[in-house]
Amino acid sequence: MTESTAKQPARRGRIFPERTLSPEELARRKAEDEVFDQRCQAIFERVRPNLIKKHYGWYIAVEPDSGDYFIDVDKEVASQKARQEHPNSIHFMFCLNETGTTGTI
Repeated sequence: MTESTAKQPARRGRIFPERTLSPEELARRKAEDEVFDQRCQAIFERVRPNLIKKHYGWYIAVEPDSGDYFIDVDKEVASQKARQEHPNSIHFMFCLNETGTTGTI
């Protein structure tokens, strides 16, 4: 039986090291994301009891700056409605159900 003499080459690092984010920048972005999520969640929790009765299983796109939300059976259509009304804003997608989750694990 012969042994292999080939070795795996050493890793040289990131492809674009100049694009590495500092820990402070990562923490700042994470905090901003959590604030955005909380603002969207508050709007969703406010409107969910009224909408869930007639539109169970539909999708809702929430735009937190204006408080607007857009619903549709199709996730892509709800997202498109939000982008048409607020083209320069980010929206958050929920499903009108007990948890608000949009997918399965």
